[in-house]
Parts: sequence; C-alpha cells; structure tokens
Amino acid sequence: MSEVAQPASLALAVSRPQTAPFDWRRAVPLLLAAPLLLYMLVFYALPVVAMLLRSVNDPSWTLSHYATLFDDVVFQKTFWITFNTSVTVTLGCLILGYPVAMGLVRAKAMAPFILVIILLPFWTSVLVRSYAWMVLLGRHGLVNEALLALGMIDRPIRILNTPLATQIAMIHILLPYMILPIANALRQIDPSLIRAASGLGSTPFMTFRQIILPLSMSGVAAGTLLTFVLALGFYITPAMVGGPRDITLSMLIAQQVDQLNWAYAATLSAVLLATALAILAVARKLPGVGNAFRTSMR
Repeated sequence: MSEVAQPASLALAVSRPQTAPFDWRRAVPLLLAAPLLLYMLVFYALPVVAMLLRSVNDPSWTLSHYATLFDDVVFQKTFWITFNTSVTVTLGCLILGYPVAMGLVRAKAMAPFILVIILLPFWTSVLVRSYAWMVLLGRHGLVNEALLALGMIDRPIRILNTPLATQIAMIHILLPYMILPIANALRQIDPSLIRAASGLGSTPFMTFRQIILPLSMSGVAAGTLLTFVLALGFYITPAMVGGPRDITLSMLIAQQVDQLNWAYAATLSAVLLATALAILAVARKLPGVGNAFRTSMR
C-alpha cells in the first residue's frame, strides 16, 4: 500500500508550485535609495501637491485663477520676458560653452586648470556673484571705467538694471551647466574617427561639421535643456541685476507671496512648472534630440 501511495505523493509534490526564496540582494538598491525617496516625498512632492491644490481650491474649488491668466496683460508680458530671457541665455551659454568644452577635452596638461575655472562659480554663492556683477556693471563700475579710459564713451552708460545685465549675469552663472555635458559627449568620441577623416583629406571644418558636431549632439541637447529649464525659474540674479520693468515669472511669484496673494502665486507657480515639464516632454519627442538626450543620460 505504501509503495502505491509513494508515487502519488511524489507526483503531488512535483505538481505543487515552488516558492522561490526572497532575495534580499535585489532589495538593497531600493533600501539604499529609500531615505532619499522619503526625503523628496516629504519635502518636495507634498509641498508641490499642496501648491497645486491651493491654485484650485482657494477660496473654493474653481479654475477661475487659471482663466484670468488669458486676459492678464501683466502675466503675458512677464511670461514673454521670462521665455525670451531663457532663450537668449541658453544660446549665449551654447555659443560660449561649446568652444570651452572642446578646449577642456583637447587640453591634456591644462585640463585641470580649465576645469577649476569652469567650476569656480559653483564655489561662490549666487547672491555674491550677483553683487559682483552689480559692481562691475554699475555706472561707476569696472566696465564703464574701462570704456571711459579707452575713450570709447564720453560718460557712463546705463548697463545695470537692464535686460542685457540680466542676460550677462545669468550666462556667467549657468555656463557650467552647458559646458560639462558637452565636454562629456566630446570625450566619448573615438579619436580614430578624427584621424581617419584627416587622412582622407577632410579639412578641420568638415571634420567638425560631419563628425564632431553630430556625435556631440547628446551633450548639446542635455546642456541646452538643463540650462533653459534652470533659466526659466531663475530669481536672485534677475531681481538684483535686472530692471523693475523687466520682471520674470519667478519675480512676479515672489511679489504675489509678499502681498499674501497665495492663490495667484500658486497659479503662477503651476504654470511655470507645467511650462518646464512641457518643454522637456516636447524635446524628448523631437527626432534626434530625444535620442541624444537619452544617450547623454546613460
């Protein structure tokens, strides 16, 4: 009887699903990231959600705060100034940052020194750097004194508290965010490709246009998006260096907070956040740019 029951029990044990033991090693990355995730949830995600809710439930549930933006001339002008400033600053960082990134990659012995110069702004507070630009661009600042000494102007010109001053200061502060991604992409280009192009009779300009520039587009895309999004929400430098008529969206939000107009400030903050997310989403969908951005994130 036992001989007959033994195969039956064995077949039942085989057919019964086997439960794999829990592997704690797979949970280690999640456990290591748990403190950061909890921190971001409590101190970032929840305040953002509260801000978004305040824009639609203060004093009651309504979308009227967003509806008024379509007829708000102040908001439309401020949004255009913010967008125009961000585009100008991003283009300025790209024009100045690409040659610096190439110099950083090609300069072997001087690379540490160039890297220190690039990272030097990170070692100083944005507030201190903005004060420095106020001193440089003032009516009796270094720029005006130099122009007067060279005889290029007869009297000091107004540079401070203008859109130009804001753009110059923001380019200086955001330039490392453009240089470093481009330098990283340039460093990954195989030098044999450049030597092969030179051996086949390609000029330096043709090598740059057909090899270096296309292969560095991942860094250009990442640096452009990063710089543009940061410029959208910049506050300290435009508030200190810019003029009272050329306020940005972040400055308008701060003014509404000072006036305790929380609902309008939350609405403007939601629009600024949505604009940044929309730009990132659209950029990732563009042919070429999206692939380049994903490549730079690897």
